[in-house]
Amino acid sequence: MNSTTDAGDGTRAVRAGLPEPVKYEPTLPGPVFAAHFHLPGEPTGPYTYGRDTNPTWTHLERAIGELEAPGESVETVVFASGMAAISAVLFSRLRAGDTVVLPGDGYQALPLIAEQLDAYGIEVRTAPTGGDAQLSVLRGARLLWIESPSNPGLDVCDIRRLVDAAHAEGALVAVDNTLATPLGQRPLELGADFSVASDTKGMTGHGDILLGHVTCRDASLAADVRRWRKVAGAIPGPMEAWLAHRSLATIQLRIERQCVNALALAQALGGRGEVTGLRYPGLPTDPSYPLATRQMRRYGGVVSFTLPDRGHAERFLDALRLVDDATSFGGVRSSAERRGRWGGDAVPEGFIRLSAGVEDTDDLVADVLRALDGAAR
Repeated sequence: MNSTTDAGDGTRAVRAGLPEPVKYEPTLPGPVFAAHFHLPGEPTGPYTYGRDTNPTWTHLERAIGELEAPGESVETVVFASGMAAISAVLFSRLRAGDTVVLPGDGYQALPLIAEQLDAYGIEVRTAPTGGDAQLSVLRGARLLWIESPSNPGLDVCDIRRLVDAAHAEGALVAVDNTLATPLGQRPLELGADFSVASDTKGMTGHGDILLGHVTCRDASLAADVRRWRKVAGAIPGPMEAWLAHRSLATIQLRIERQCVNALALAQALGGRGEVTGLRYPGLPTDPSYPLATRQMRRYGGVVSFTLPDRGHAERFLDALRLVDDATSFGGVRSSAERRGRWGGDAVPEGFIRLSAGVEDTDDLVADVLRALDGAAR
């Protein structure tokens, strides 16, 4: 349905990917559970075998595409997880002897991918997100991988500037847009070739689905990604795809409240003497704020900061009542964790990543401030 091309984000979200109305049929058809489909004659139809295509994926992929690039012709491929989506882009494009540029401060699992790429004879270069540092290692690269804002440090880079430089070098560009979601930032509009996300986070927003996606303007790039999904078998279940599509209807409501809550928390944390290294791209005092305001429409629901030491951070987390001590982010329930417990992130022992949920703002801020008071004793 194309009636929402010029509509607002909320209107588009509740209508995205829905099929044309059919009398007596549901607005959003239920999940199609099928390993195979009736297939007389030559296999020329859209649905043949469950590892290749599924009508439930189709509706979801159209919905995500409408959010990624409203009114434009794009192709989306959904995956069983965000890591599956990331892997599909990297391994469908890179060959032995190629060079890829990754962020040195990005998603924690990227070093694992870097090890595998290196084992396949692919040169991996890294540089931090902040200051557009990846520009310095672009020469001769085949693919540039951007994560902005970065996770967990929340640095922001100039995506369009990096895209232009990468394209001048003959490299394609993928942007991990997990933290921002398409409601906060549209990488394809900034010139990227791939917009990638773990939909486990803000896209679906309830902490109950593992999912990922890749969206491209170029149909041939999407075809390569889709072929990798088929070869690797990294397909989502129809129930997960249907639940994800259902969850997209509330994305604008969820993201708006999460952004309001994150800003309120950042402002409150800024007044605490024990808090250092506070980062939130939507905070006017944040070093990334000028750039974020130019390329982001919303700033996301994640705040990061550092408490004096590991013990202080753990006392803070233990004292929270409305915020779960849990990994991941982007859910309707606020969560926080001491990132140093995992290893791999170059962060202090007292570093906290806090994901604002959709609780009442005053309640959430009060809970965090009360926990800080308790942790200081």
